[in-house]
Amino acid sequence: MEDLLRQGIGLLRGMWRFRWWGLALTWVVGAAAAVVIYLMPDRYESTARVYVDTQSVLRPLMSGLAVQPNLDQQIAILSRTLITRPNVEKLITMADLDLEVSNPVQREKLIADLTKGLQVRAAGRDNLFTLAFQDGDAQRAQRVVQSLVSLFVESGLISKRQDTDAARRFIEEQIRNYEEKLTSAENRLKEFRLRNMGLLGDGGRDYVTQLAGVRTQLDQARLELREAINSRDSLQRQLHGEEPVLLPQTPNTSAVSIPEIDGRIDAMRKNLDALLQRYTESHPDVIGTRRVIEDLEAQKQQEIELRRQAGPGQFGSLNANPVFQQMRLALSETEARIASLQARVSEFEGRQADLRASAELLPKIEAELAQLNRDYDIHKRNYEGLVQRRESANISVEMDAQSGIAEFRVIDPPSLPLRPAAPNRVLLMLAAGVAALGAGGALTFLISQLRPTFADGRSLREITGLPVLGSVSKVPDPQRNVARRRDLLAFGGGLATYGLAVAAVSVALQMMQG
Repeated sequence: MEDLLRQGIGLLRGMWRFRWWGLALTWVVGAAAAVVIYLMPDRYESTARVYVDTQSVLRPLMSGLAVQPNLDQQIAILSRTLITRPNVEKLITMADLDLEVSNPVQREKLIADLTKGLQVRAAGRDNLFTLAFQDGDAQRAQRVVQSLVSLFVESGLISKRQDTDAARRFIEEQIRNYEEKLTSAENRLKEFRLRNMGLLGDGGRDYVTQLAGVRTQLDQARLELREAINSRDSLQRQLHGEEPVLLPQTPNTSAVSIPEIDGRIDAMRKNLDALLQRYTESHPDVIGTRRVIEDLEAQKQQEIELRRQAGPGQFGSLNANPVFQQMRLALSETEARIASLQARVSEFEGRQADLRASAELLPKIEAELAQLNRDYDIHKRNYEGLVQRRESANISVEMDAQSGIAEFRVIDPPSLPLRPAAPNRVLLMLAAGVAALGAGGALTFLISQLRPTFADGRSLREITGLPVLGSVSKVPDPQRNVARRRDLLAFGGGLATYGLAVAAVSVALQMMQG
C-alpha cells in the first residue's frame, strides 16, 4: 500500500511540472466545445398520446360464443413492430416528405433518419402510448407525428381484420377438407354395412341376437311341424277306422244335398232377403231373384232324378257322413300346413347354417367396423368443432364491426413545439467543460510519461539498479517561495476563471433556449 501511495505521489509530481500545458489545452478544448454547442441546430419534438381501449361490455357477455384474442398482447406487439420500412415509406407519402427528395439516395437517407428518429413508447400498463419525433422544422415534426398516429390506428385495425380473414380462410379450407373426409368415411361405412348386412344385422341387432332369433324361430317351426304331423296322423287313423254312414235308399228329395246348386240357392235367398228389406214384392229385382231361385230348385230336382235313375249308390255318396267329409277337409288342410311348415323349417335351418359358417369372419368384421366407426367419429367430431369455430369467428367479426372491441383514442393530438427539445446545450456545455479538464489532465500525464523525472533517491536506485551515495536538497529562498506562491495563485486563478467561464456560457445558452 505504501509503495502504491509513493508511486501515486510521484506520478502527480511529474504531472504537476506540466500543469500549464494541461490548463492551456483545457481552455482550448472548452472554447472549441462551446462554439460547437452553440452552432448545433435546434431540433423540435412533436408528441402525441394514444390510448387503446380493449375493455368492452360485450367481451364478458360473448364469452364462450365468440373468439376473443389477447388484444393487449397484440397491441404491444403492434407498438414494437410499427416502425418498419413499408410503414416508413407510407408515412413519407402521408406527411408529404417525398416532395423534399429528388433522388434515391436522398430517399434512402430520409428513410434511415425517420426509422432512427420515430419513437413509440409505452406510457404505463394501461395501453397508453406516446408517439414522438424530432426534426429541425417544428411543423414537419408535427406532420410526421400526425401521420404516425394515423398509421398506428390504421395498422391496428387492418392487422385485426387480416388476422380474422386469414383465420376464417384457414377454417373454411379445413372444413372443406374434413367434409370430404367425412363423406368418404360415410361411404366406406355404408358400403361395409351393405356387404356384411347379414352378419351385422339390422335394427340394432348383432350377430348373437340374429343367431338366437333364428334358433328360436327354427324351434318354433319344428314344434308347429310336429304338431301338424301328429294332427295329420290322428286324422288318417280316424279316417281309416270309420265307415261312412249311408242314409236310406229312398231318401226324401228335400234332404238330398247337391253342394253346387245348394250353395247357389243359399246365396240367392240371402240376396232376396236383402232386397226385401229395401223393396216390396212387386219390385223387379225381387221378382227376378225369386224366378232364379225357382229355376235353381227345378234344376236341383232334375239332377236328383237323374242320379236316382243312375242307382241308389249315388245317394250313398251324396248322403255321406258330414263328419267324414269334415275330417277329409281337415286332413287336406293339415297336409298343406305340413308342407308350408317344412319349407319354413328348411329356410330357418339354412339361415342358421349360414350364420354359423360366418362365425369365423365375425371378429374381423367387428374389428373393421370398429375402425371405420372410430375414423368416422373422429372426422365428424373435428368437422363439428371446425364448424363451431367458424361460427364463433363470424360472431367475432360482427362484434368487432358493430361495437369495436379495441378502440383507439387520441388523448393528446400531435403538438406544435415552440421551444426546441434538443440539443440540451446547458447539459452539453457542462459535460464539455468536464471533458476539457479531462483532456488537460491527460495531456499532463502523457508529457510526464514522455519526460519522466525522479522524485527521490529510492526511485532512482530502484530503476537504475545503482547505489545512490547521497542527494542534494534545495535550500529555501524567500524570493523562490514568493515566486512559487505567485505561480500557484496564477494556476488556481486560471482554473477558477475556466469554471466561471463554463458557468457563464451555460447560463447564456440557457437564456438563449428559454
